Amino acid sequence: MRLTPQGLRVGQITLPCTMGRGGLSDAKREGDGATPRGVLHIVGCLYRPDRTTAPAPWARPILPGMLWSDAADDPQYNHLVHAPYAPSHETLRRADSLYDIVLITDWNWPDATPGAGSAIFFHQWRRPGYPTEGCLAFSRSDIRWLASVTPPGTPVLI
Repeated sequence: MRLTPQGLRVGQITLPCTMGRGGLSDAKREGDGATPRGVLHIVGCLYRPDRTTAPAPWARPILPGMLWSDAADDPQYNHLVHAPYAPSHETLRRADSLYDIVLITDWNWPDATPGAGSAIFFHQWRRPGYPTEGCLAFSRSDIRWLASVTPPGTPVLI
């Protein structure tokens, strides 16, 4: 897979997607809103079992209390954590549908460099063209399809 100006190219298919509000970056930093350039790998898939079925056999359900640390000064930075967790984090079980299906990449993971960016996910978009905080976002049907055909370890050139 590779990101092109038209979207994410998967074999002969191009999926329209949006990226970070900060554009593409060779020097990704926490909070810059940029999508990091490089080769990322898919390392996990999460889904909301109360809203959808598992998109792949290896997908894990997002349960209440699941969070993702974005606290650069915490040892759990850029890792899945569970509530209660006081440092800065993202709630994975969101009220909106953005994280109903999430592909997790290995950006700055598993050995995170503090401040080099966290939570570069592939997830559902708010609407076409609406930028993310650095992730790649797709239509609901496209993220479901992508999760169903993308095994762990798949490289993505951004």
